[in-house]
Amino acid sequence: MTAETSTGLDSAIRVPIELGERSYDVWVGPGVRHCLSQVVPGDAKRVAVVTQAAVADAGITVDPGVEHRVFITDDGEHIKTMGAVEELCREFAQWGLTRRDAVVAVGGGAVTDLAGFTAAVYHRGIRVVYVSTTLLGQIDASVGGKTGVNLPEGKNLVGAFWQPSAVLCDTEALDTLPSEEMRSGLGEMAKYHFIADADLHALGLVERIARCVEIKAEVVAADERESGRRAVLNYGHTLAHALEAHGGYDLRHGEAVAVGLVYAAELAHRAGRIGVDRVAEHRQVVGDYDLSTRLPAGADADALVSLFNRDKKAVDGVTFMLDGPEGIQPVTGLEPALLRETLEAIR
Repeated sequence: MTAETSTGLDSAIRVPIELGERSYDVWVGPGVRHCLSQVVPGDAKRVAVVTQAAVADAGITVDPGVEHRVFITDDGEHIKTMGAVEELCREFAQWGLTRRDAVVAVGGGAVTDLAGFTAAVYHRGIRVVYVSTTLLGQIDASVGGKTGVNLPEGKNLVGAFWQPSAVLCDTEALDTLPSEEMRSGLGEMAKYHFIADADLHALGLVERIARCVEIKAEVVAADERESGRRAVLNYGHTLAHALEAHGGYDLRHGEAVAVGLVYAAELAHRAGRIGVDRVAEHRQVVGDYDLSTRLPAGADADALVSLFNRDKKAVDGVTFMLDGPEGIQPVTGLEPALLRETLEAIR
């Protein structure tokens, strides 16, 4: 699976997601959102454009080339609720959106998750296209077909696998992001260094984004429904999701993942799976992105260990994706005392 340079979409880089009849292309490059009309399903009569207030305020607009209406949500992770799904579905129905039409989500991971899940359940599934405008969204949330919303009990506990018809990763939109949003994306990017043992620092930003998408595409093509290998994409996420669910920490998702990567490395070392040099490599990669390698001040270790049990991977008890001699693999049976000890080691 190889990224290709396109002459049809402003010389963007094309990364194919190969899933048989559900295959689609991800286009990465500056200004690709202006090519939306080329990737919207040709028989769609209407398009519901779901976007975020900050995206609209930044002047990031799209034209799907057919009749459309814009639905603006709030900003942030808090929009991912079942109530928001119902509200969008009702607005779609009132407008008259049919199962032959389409949804276009414009924004970061929160809006692609929300709009993607809404598209998956409205009329039992209508087509969706993502125009991703954040670094985190471009390398992670917009690719692979996982959609979902949150519950008070945890993140992304309600969702569906629903592949988009196309994804446009507009790197021009990254110029509008606040620094903390870019940092969040860099935390997720750090994960890909270890999934594929890739030296992403040697690439320019557009090529680096495309390489991350390519790595994810290879994993998704091998395991679309997360029955095996796809779980590797959750590397660093067990602690990250616990930090997000517990709340009270000044961390964006990718920043939490960065801490989670270091925690996973320290845990793998204490479990006898990797040596100190590999732990140091994790710290180096995270540090090179100018991200914290430490647990937030005041973090409640007991609360975090308890939340590990709510992680979606925890079907056979607490489960961590840990590095080892054969790469990153799921590991169960880790004692709570070891989990707490390792939390203290990165405090």
